Amino acid sequence: MDKLDQDPDDLWQDQWMNALYQVASLLRELEKANPWPERPLLPQALEYLMTELWDRGFSQTEIRVAYNDAVARLPGYAAGEEVNG
Repeated sequence: MDKLDQDPDDLWQDQWMNALYQVASLLRELEKANPWPERPLLPQALEYLMTELWDRGFSQTEIRVAYNDAVARLPGYAAGEEVNG
């Protein structure tokens, strides 16, 4: 099935999932090249993401609930592993 035949809802889902994949991949590469190892990238990136979400109209409550829910589901996804690979 080509993109012309694909359900618009599936295309929408593919679009946001691809955007997050790209961001996560870039952050991993930037963390590997971080010239300030005493300042890990991930805490800074998450803080900045939260402020960007708020700036784009998501409420503090929406952000907090989504973050807490995602963190709570992570152990199930990670199958007990601390790091992938």
